[in-house]
Amino acid sequence: MTASIESDAVLRADPAREEVHFRQIDMRAFRRSDALFEIEARVVDRKPRDLPPAPGARFVRANEPLHDLGLRLVFDEDLLVHAIEPFTTFAPYPVCPEGGRELQSVVGLKMTGGWGREVRNRLSGARSCTHLMELLTPVATTAHQALRGFRTGRPEPTDANGRPAKIDSCYAFRANGEVVLRRWPDFYRPKPGEIKD
Repeated sequence: MTASIESDAVLRADPAREEVHFRQIDMRAFRRSDALFEIEARVVDRKPRDLPPAPGARFVRANEPLHDLGLRLVFDEDLLVHAIEPFTTFAPYPVCPEGGRELQSVVGLKMTGGWGREVRNRLSGARSCTHLMELLTPVATTAHQALRGFRTGRPEPTDANGRPAKIDSCYAFRANGEVVLRRWPDFYRPKPGEIKD
């Protein structure tokens, strides 16, 4: 049996499977009347059965949120963060909402290359709430998507050599792929052994 066939068999839904945890992450972007943009990001965790409390934690009934928390982040067309506000509706411990205070350290940063690394440097470990910190990576992706259509007429970001910054930023924009060949033919790089027309 090949690995592919084994993988297919494992991935088929088991009719007897039992849900043990539910996590939902929601990201919504808004254009504001002050020419800024805002993202509201939220994570909700639930268990399908009662969760007895650990010492100092609250009792969580089945399907009641264990976590329901998030943040609102305000940014501009240059992806510069102007403000951030965490919120906590449900958390396991009374002290959890305090874990959002350090998120203020990302105000003034740009959600561009190196964003994720800088977020981890400033917020990882006991410095902040892990769940809120983890939302900041997809928040940046959501911000980029939110600005599509609002930044028309701006030049394509390029590196020092004039190469479009999107090249090799994902699978679709790989230097030896069809998208780059059609969109930026001068920067297309054939695969080894391939002859460039």
